[in-house]
Amino acid sequence: MDAGFFRGTSAEQDNRFSNKQKKLLKQLKFAECLDKKVDMTKVNLEVIKPWITQRVTEILGFEDDVVIEFIFNQLEEKHPDSKMMQINLTGFLNGKNAREFMKDLWPLLLSAQENIAGIPSAFLEQKKEEIKQRQIEQEKLASLKKVDEEKKEKDLRERAQSPSPRRRKRSPSRSPRRKQASPVGGSSPPPPLMQLSTKSSEEPVEPDTSGRAVPEAVVQEASSTWFVEFLLLFEVGI
Repeated sequence: MDAGFFRGTSAEQDNRFSNKQKKLLKQLKFAECLDKKVDMTKVNLEVIKPWITQRVTEILGFEDDVVIEFIFNQLEEKHPDSKMMQINLTGFLNGKNAREFMKDLWPLLLSAQENIAGIPSAFLEQKKEEIKQRQIEQEKLASLKKVDEEKKEKDLRERAQSPSPRRRKRSPSRSPRRKQASPVGGSSPPPPLMQLSTKSSEEPVEPDTSGRAVPEAVVQEASSTWFVEFLLLFEVGI
């Protein structure tokens, strides 16, 4: 037997391996989109790698670097075989999950090769939606900020126009009212007019020397006094 057979034989040359692949191709179910070829030179693989990592992690429940790198290596070819790729992933993800994964991945690759930037249309639309939502949030924040500033300016104008409570207490129109409300028997002196009237009523009345006629009431009072003194002298002389 030729020893070179064992040294140079590959999996493709081994009939047992090729027969197994053919058997799996007949048994497994493949999505229709896998019949189309993809030119990876037109695809921006770096943009799709995060999606592959996330999708595999969702299927397995944890991040498996071996499986993820295995997928990346198969996509490094110019024209990867989609059905063979699904067969290779069946041992890691099981038949159902491998079929679902390839059913989601291949349309992204087909869409990416049709775009100039090599990015799937679904990613572009998702990015546009994110930018739109971010702009809406920024507009809402700007609107709320503007309303808040207008409210503050309105409050400041109202405070500037309305008098403060201290000015109302010190208003001169209210100060006389507080003085009038003071008790009568307090220590505060009476008004100047009352002082003058009291003083004039307490001073003795000086006799009128101007030669003008004395009132009749004063003459009667003087005559009655003289008459009483005369009677007293008469009684003493008797």
